[in-house]
Amino acid sequence: MGIFDIFSKKETHDDYAISLDIGTEFVKTLIFQVKDGKGYVKGVGKQRQKLSDMQGGTVTDIQGVIRNCDAAISRAAEQAGVLPEQVVIGIAGELVKGATTTVKYTRDNPKLKIDLPELKEIISRVQKRAFDRAREILAWETGQEQVDVRLVNAAIVDVTIDGYKVTNPIGFQGKELQIGIYNCFAPIVHLGALQTIAEELKLDLISVTAEPYAVARCMGSEESTEFSAIFVDIGGGTSDIAVVRNGGVEGTKMFALGGRAFTKRIATVTGENFPEAEKLKLDYSAGEASKEDTEIIKRALETDCDVWLSGVELTLDEFSNVDLLPSRIFLCGGGSNLPEIAESLKTDAWRKNLPFARKPIVHHLKPKDVTNIIDETGELQNPSDVTPMALANVALDLVGEETVMDSILGRVVQSLRN
Repeated sequence: MGIFDIFSKKETHDDYAISLDIGTEFVKTLIFQVKDGKGYVKGVGKQRQKLSDMQGGTVTDIQGVIRNCDAAISRAAEQAGVLPEQVVIGIAGELVKGATTTVKYTRDNPKLKIDLPELKEIISRVQKRAFDRAREILAWETGQEQVDVRLVNAAIVDVTIDGYKVTNPIGFQGKELQIGIYNCFAPIVHLGALQTIAEELKLDLISVTAEPYAVARCMGSEESTEFSAIFVDIGGGTSDIAVVRNGGVEGTKMFALGGRAFTKRIATVTGENFPEAEKLKLDYSAGEASKEDTEIIKRALETDCDVWLSGVELTLDEFSNVDLLPSRIFLCGGGSNLPEIAESLKTDAWRKNLPFARKPIVHHLKPKDVTNIIDETGELQNPSDVTPMALANVALDLVGEETVMDSILGRVVQSLRN
């Protein structure tokens, strides 16, 4: 039974939206209501993907994914009793590139107050530089000279005037204005697939958001500029990493190794088919596997965990703009339930060549840690539920009033998209 079999007539629910996390293993969706700056989850849906539907966090069978999204949203809509028209969708994959670009701008007349046209011009320069850099990186990685890329999402993360940090520079005087903007770009083939999915489901796509960026912002701004951490979201096909320093997202990176690789290893060692191997992995992660299976799985995963840890090391090493890496690591995603993941991150060898000031502390990010999203269903209990909740958290800003800075950025973003 699909969405439109349940709700033959769509009603307008301006304060409701859908969060859609299209993962390699599962489609996960939430229906939430926005009230007073918070999101209240009214419905939850989940549908397993076929092995051929997704690879490495990207869509490989659009029609298969559409059917899975329809099934997941239908379950959430039945529970919520409403079917919103607006949707925010997460995007992941190795070719999704996110980084913060910072530009220092020396003003000719420091006594003049900064106005809107001047600020817009500076932001435009930052965006164009970031766009050119993203195309260069993707062209090098894909071997194609011309890669058609699109801006997925953007956010101003840092503004200083003569070294003084401000939230809105309009009206200030000063000689040197520095602005840092986080931008995430993706090849149009990936972005287009998500747009097609939204169109086929007859939903209004209000945002496509880089999932590691959403996770990095999900703990809110209570700790303000003092907050620094590394977020690692281990999905079915990819591991997504975001570095937050002094309250701003320094960048997001991904590599194609996730929970599905561990399941395939267990299937190879035990001789079981993929679904049975997945069940064994889940039982092992929950501490419910037999003693014999536990020993077999532990040995089977040893090599793959070492490879995964090398991926983390290499990815963090790419954050060349970070002098010191944060000493807190937050884990989420279904793959983070494997005990070897946290254990391997607590070892010393992998980080010896990375700029950590001290040994990092590893935490599991839980649904209750997601700021401003309140689960009224009682069904969100697992680290794998954090990502769709984080996407909902990002969507809160889209249905609320725009700040001055966001509205400027929005116009620049729209001009670049066009």
